[in-house]
Amino acid sequence: MVFKFLIPIAAVIAIVSIVLMLANKPETKYARINVGNTEVKAEIADTPLKQARGLMFRKLLPENEGMLFIFDNEDYHGFWMMNTSIHLDIIWINKDMEIVHIEKNVQPCGILCPVYKPKEKAKYVLEVNAGFVERHRVEVSHFIELL
Repeated sequence: MVFKFLIPIAAVIAIVSIVLMLANKPETKYARINVGNTEVKAEIADTPLKQARGLMFRKLLPENEGMLFIFDNEDYHGFWMMNTSIHLDIIWINKDMEIVHIEKNVQPCGILCPVYKPKEKAKYVLEVNAGFVERHRVEVSHFIELL
C-alpha cells in the first residue's frame, strides 16, 4: 500500500530533477569568504532556481570551493541531498555572519532524502566538501567574513 503512494512521489521528484538539470544555467556569480582562516570561492545561489538546483548533478567540487545560498530572510532553511553526488559539510550562518549550525559529512541521496535543518534561524548557508569543517576547525559560534 505504501509502495503505491511512493511511486507517484518518486515520478514527480524525477521530473523536477530533469527540469532543473536541463534548465538554462543562469549567470554564475561568486563570493570570496573567509571561513576558519581559509578563503573559499563560493558560487552564489541567490534565486529560487539556483537554490533549488544547488549542487545537484555535479561530480566534483574543487578544494576550498563551495556554494553560498543567500536568502531574503532568516529562517530555518532546510536542505536535502537529492541528486547530489558529492559528500558535503553544510554550514548555516545568521544575518550577523555567525555560524549557527553545522551538519558534517552529509551523504549523497537519490530519492526520499532526509532534510537537514538548523537549530537556529539562518540567512546564509554554505556548502563545502565533506571534511572541510574538521580540517579548518570550523565551529558553531565562529564568524565568517565576506571578502
